[in-house]
Amino acid sequence: MAKPRDVSDSDFEQEVLKATKPVLVDFWAPWCGPCRMVAPVVEELSEEYDGKMEFVKLNTDDNPITAGKYGIRSIPTLLVFKEGEPVGKIVGFKPKSDMKKSLDAVV
Repeated sequence: MAKPRDVSDSDFEQEVLKATKPVLVDFWAPWCGPCRMVAPVVEELSEEYDGKMEFVKLNTDDNPITAGKYGIRSIPTLLVFKEGEPVGKIVGFKPKSDMKKSLDAVV
């Protein structure tokens, strides 16, 4: 069962930017209510897209450098990276069907 892995400022480049598959990064924080709503949807998507895409989570409170680099101002923000570049962005809680459309455009 695929689950989103935690990444940090220190391993973001290796885990996300150098990944061979597209990677969805869930920028979140423990105190964020909408982040808790989006987490189970991201988990479901990580299972549905297993093998096609990687899924990781980055706690913006603990990792402000990466969040700042990508201009994350509101959370949850989901960024999709492909070949080291952000190619898709979902801000806030969205229905799973909307998220799938965004992911299907990338994989």
